[in-house]
Amino acid sequence: MPLTLEQLNAATPTDALQLLDGLYEHSPWIAEAALAQRPFVSIHHLKYRMTQVLAQAPRAAQIELIRAHPELAGKAMVSQSLTVESTNEQSKAGLTHCSPEEFARLQQLNAEYNAKFGWPFILAVRGPRGSGLSRAEIIATFERRLHSQSDFELAECLRNIHRIAEIRLNDKFDLTPSRGNNVWDWHESLSQHSDHTDHLTVTYLTDAHRACAQEIRQRMLDCGFDSAQIDAVGNVVGRYEALGEARAGVKTLLTGSHYDTVRNAGKYDGRLGIFVPMACVHRLHRAGTRLPFALEVVAFSEEEGQRFKATFLGSGALTGDFNPAWLDQLDADGISLRAAMQHAGLSVDDIPTLNRDAAHYLGFVEVHIEQGPVLNALNLPLGVVSAINAGVRYTGRVIGQASHAGTTPMNQRSDALCAVAELALFMEQRALQDGDSVATMGQINVPQGSINVVPGRCDFSLDLRAPNNAQRDRLTQDVLEKLQQICTRRGLGCELELSMSVSAAPSAPALQQLWETAVAALGLPVHRLPSGAGHDAMKLHAIMPQAMLFVRGQNAGISHNPLESTTSDDMQLAVEAFDHVLQQLATSPAAHA
Repeated sequence: MPLTLEQLNAATPTDALQLLDGLYEHSPWIAEAALAQRPFVSIHHLKYRMTQVLAQAPRAAQIELIRAHPELAGKAMVSQSLTVESTNEQSKAGLTHCSPEEFARLQQLNAEYNAKFGWPFILAVRGPRGSGLSRAEIIATFERRLHSQSDFELAECLRNIHRIAEIRLNDKFDLTPSRGNNVWDWHESLSQHSDHTDHLTVTYLTDAHRACAQEIRQRMLDCGFDSAQIDAVGNVVGRYEALGEARAGVKTLLTGSHYDTVRNAGKYDGRLGIFVPMACVHRLHRAGTRLPFALEVVAFSEEEGQRFKATFLGSGALTGDFNPAWLDQLDADGISLRAAMQHAGLSVDDIPTLNRDAAHYLGFVEVHIEQGPVLNALNLPLGVVSAINAGVRYTGRVIGQASHAGTTPMNQRSDALCAVAELALFMEQRALQDGDSVATMGQINVPQGSINVVPGRCDFSLDLRAPNNAQRDRLTQDVLEKLQQICTRRGLGCELELSMSVSAAPSAPALQQLWETAVAALGLPVHRLPSGAGHDAMKLHAIMPQAMLFVRGQNAGISHNPLESTTSDDMQLAVEAFDHVLQQLATSPAAHA
């Protein structure tokens, strides 16, 4: 019989420990320490408590835990001395059926990894969906992580151990994150559409982009939406109408995110915020349930600005922020935005009709993969966004004097690159003073630079962000003043051009509280964090209240990268949190106004 939470909470300490036997390889002390904090309000509460026990343990104990695990396809597997749990996991990943070449490669990797780090390589081989990684995926991950630094790799091993324990705990409770699995599968299906065959890239109104729109539209209808249409800018708009909608005053909750991608992208950026509410509608439809408000899910057609420079075109069209001059922009192939839209069958003349009247909406909520390492480092699957950071971007150049690298004395140089490098180091230190500001010089270029020439010109970029406008402005002022001081002291010229400025988008307190209540109801601690990246919610913020929920990313939270990942368990939690937000709103006076 499957284990129940009630059974675990009521058991004696000895019996409870026996019920959790085998979660952490040969290391019952983790479960034992967590059990001392009973009762647990949910399985997620138990999982989190166990992660905290390990996080607070000495480094030596953490390494001992890692060393308690067997190598992948190692001696323990050959001698059939693995634990039952490890045998099941390595078998599901096909490691018991390695070809001679695969087996030899794994043995070589095991030896190299142990020699470098002093502990065995740990990977949750049942993977993000729990169904098992392929041998090719395992070997590729092994090869990549072999090049990591020691502290980073220690943390990755521990996180994978927690993932192993999570799946084992699910097995004990006979829990399957079925809705999370659906969301995970929908991402896999959508990722088959790409501008390129060897990596995921979906840019505005390409064949792959239009195929994504059609698949999303059909999936919305399959989930039970009352309507799903592609609008004048290519957004896919699905509506699940309210109970007794003919009644005057029915409002709508707006949600969604984007389905376009950066080049060589991950599968979850944006798309998670489309599929999570779709899973909620699917549940409502199957139960025959309606809400006292309508739910409008928008898959925004363009957010990344990869093909044209009209970033946030999809969500901006809903706020009336569409500049007709954008239609004359050309892509790299000389195709205008207007021509691309006409080729896709979109009606440019209808764009002004997309503007939403905020009076008819409860607000905008968005689910998004974090795109950062914070939740991953805290072992938290969900986080509540407090604000989307304000930001500015500049392109600049410092102008000095090119001269011979061998004959120009150091004290007589006008080195443009050294000035820019000095500024980059200042930016790093200045942003650290705020704690939550960030400053990036992502591009540095010496035009026509040569190995034996003192750089006479250096082009560079500035990207400065902070949780509020005032903090961003102070950071910007200090950086620009420092640039002027450096150039004056060195006798150099400088030019700067502001290329972007966006205000902070603080979360609406009432909507943020809905997310916080939902996360707490799952038995998880509420962690608030700002978003350093821009999101569609930033555009909707201009006309209606908004708040976001972040979902933990795997692989140290990397994003805009093929390694971007999350688990079906974390997706399931995001769906359940969204369910809870809908339930709270259903009883709110605002929904009945």
